[in-house]
Parts: sequence; structure tokens; C-alpha cells
Amino acid sequence: MDEDPSVDITRLLRAIKNGEDGAADRLYARVYVQLRQMARQRMRAERKDHSFQPTDLIHEAFLKLVHDNERDITGRRHFFALASTVMRRILVDHARMKRAARRSPAQGGQALEVQPHANTIELDQALERLFQIDERQAKVVEMRFFGGFTEEEIADVLGVASRTVKRDWTMARAWLFSELGRSPDQPRA
Repeated sequence: MDEDPSVDITRLLRAIKNGEDGAADRLYARVYVQLRQMARQRMRAERKDHSFQPTDLIHEAFLKLVHDNERDITGRRHFFALASTVMRRILVDHARMKRAARRSPAQGGQALEVQPHANTIELDQALERLFQIDERQAKVVEMRFFGGFTEEEIADVLGVASRTVKRDWTMARAWLFSELGRSPDQPRA
């Protein structure tokens, strides 16, 4: 009989925290498939010529999660919820670095061209404002958009009903589109 994967992941997270040799490798093997699905989902929303690949995103997110001694990851759900946050941060940081690299000091910091990373950065800034207004709605957006979670999975992680997640998603999406100056039905540029 197979062992419950959430128990195994929780045990591996504790082993990593305790410094057990090989625990991180065993955890990586256990979570790789789901992290890859999350990364692919997120990368579909990025530009086609993005320099990050899903595998890059997986590796960097995993390393940040495993080597952050400040975080006390309590289990499988918590791990994947944090993974969606970390993936978002990685992509936003990458976009900011790309934007900074395209600025010219000779032009007083003005952008040399239209920035393709602006959407990622603007979305992040709007999402940070939403966190200040309604943290749960912001978490729903983060898990759904950046993590590829289903409404049921989000409900399970947040401890609310699926209909609450659906309502939060609808409200947050409308608020974000308003903040970003587009209607929810308008396609991305």
C-alpha cells in the first residue's frame, strides 16, 4: 500500500529542517511533477520569448523554499502555496532586473524601449495593493494565477468553501483589471 504523499512530504520537510543528508533530494523527487505543472501554468502567462524556462523556475523556487531557514513549512499544502508565492517573486524580480538592464543612465533613467516586463511588474504592484485591502483575495489570485491551483485546492489550503474562493477570484480579478486599466474581457497586449 502506498504511503500518504502529504505525510511523506511533511516528514521530508522536517528532515531538511533537521539537516538530514539527502532529505532535500528525496523531497525534490517527490514534488517535482507538481512543481513542473505549476511552473508550466505560470510560464504560459509570460511572453513567448521569456528567458526563463519552467525548469529554471522550478529549480530556483525549490532552492529558495528549502534553504530558507526562516520559514517553517508545515506540510504539503503549505509547501505548494509557498511555492506559488516564491515563483511569483522570482518572475517579478527577473522582470525588474530586465527592466533595469534596459535603462540608460545617460537618459536620466528613462526606458530605452517599451518594456515587455511591465505587465509582470504592474501586476505584482497591483497584487501587493490587493494584499493590503483583502489578503485572502490576494492569496486566491496568487495561488490560482501563479500556482495553477484549482478552486478546490485553494479552498482546502485556505480553509474556506469553494464558493468563497470562486467569489474571491471574481472580485479580485475585477479589481485587478480595474487597477491595471483593462476590462476583464480585454485580451492581454
